[in-house]
Amino acid sequence: MKNRITSLFNINYPIIQAGMIWNSGWRLASAASNAGILGLIGAGSMYPDVLRDHIKKCKAATDKPFGVNVPMLYPNIDEIMDIIVEEGVKIVFTSAGNPKTWTGWLQEKGITVVHVVSSVKFALKAQDAGVDAVVAEGFEAGGHNGRDETTTLTLIPMVKEQLEIPLIAAGGIATGRAMLACMVLGADGVQVGSRFVASEEASSHLAFKQAVVNAKEGDTHLTLKELAPVRLLKNKFYQDIQDLYKTAPSTEQLKELLGRARAKRGMFEGDLNEGELEIGQISGLINDIKPVADIVSDMMNEYENAKANIDNLF
Repeated sequence: MKNRITSLFNINYPIIQAGMIWNSGWRLASAASNAGILGLIGAGSMYPDVLRDHIKKCKAATDKPFGVNVPMLYPNIDEIMDIIVEEGVKIVFTSAGNPKTWTGWLQEKGITVVHVVSSVKFALKAQDAGVDAVVAEGFEAGGHNGRDETTTLTLIPMVKEQLEIPLIAAGGIATGRAMLACMVLGADGVQVGSRFVASEEASSHLAFKQAVVNAKEGDTHLTLKELAPVRLLKNKFYQDIQDLYKTAPSTEQLKELLGRARAKRGMFEGDLNEGELEIGQISGLINDIKPVADIVSDMMNEYENAKANIDNLF
C-alpha cells in the first residue's frame, strides 16, 4: 500500500504505533516495525540512559524504520535529543511543546519530524514550523489530550481542509474500519495507541493490559484539565480526583494529589487502585491481548474488507 505516509517513513502500511509512556519500549516498537508499520519508542517515561538502551535494543531487533516520540516538556530534553542523533534515529515525533524549538535542528541532521496536535490552530503552527507531517489527535485518545474536546471525526476534516503536508489521524482508532473512516475523512494514515497497549510486546504491566481488555463504554474520562488534560480509566485514584473536585481545589491541591510517578505506578507496576491508568475510549472495543503482528494483520484485513464492501452500504 503506497501513499504519502508509507513513502515518508518507508513502511508497508500507513499505521503508526503511538509512543505511549510506560507502554512503548523497544519490544513494542521493534515488533510494530517488523509487522510493516512504524514503531515508536515512548521517551516520555525514560531517563536519557534508559532511552539510549532502548534505542540500541530496537536497532538490534529490527532492520526496519522506527522512531522516538518525545514530549518536549521534560527538563532533560537537550540530552534526549542528543542521544537520538548520536544513535542514528531517523524519525522523531514531538509533542507537548513548540515545534519550532527542535524541528529545524533535527531536520538539519537528516531526521524526519512529525508533531502531535489537537486543533487546527496548532496543526497550522506545526506546518509553519516546517514539520514533515502532523498527527491530529481527537478527544477520544488516551493519555494527555486537548482541552477543547474536539473529536477525531470532527478534527480530521477540519485540519485536512487547511493542511498541505501529510496528515495522520489519532484518537479512537483500533480497527480497520476506523482506519478507513479516517482516511475517507482526509487522513493519509493513522496513529494507534490503546490497541497496542493490549499487546504481548507492550512494556506495560499485565494487570493494566487486562484492565484495558475488561473496560467497557464509559469507563474512561478526561480529567485534570487544570494541569494537563489526561484520559484515565476509572479507578480509586480517579475517584479521589473527582472527590477533590467537589471541594473546588486549587491547582496546588491537584498537584499534591497527583504526586509523582502515578503513571508508572499504574501502567508499569500494575497498581490498579492508586495508579494513573491512561487509556482511550476505544478500550471498550478491545477484547484480547495478542501479538503486535496479529493486531496489524487484523487491522489491515478489516480495512481491505471494509473498503471492498463500501458499495454494499448504498
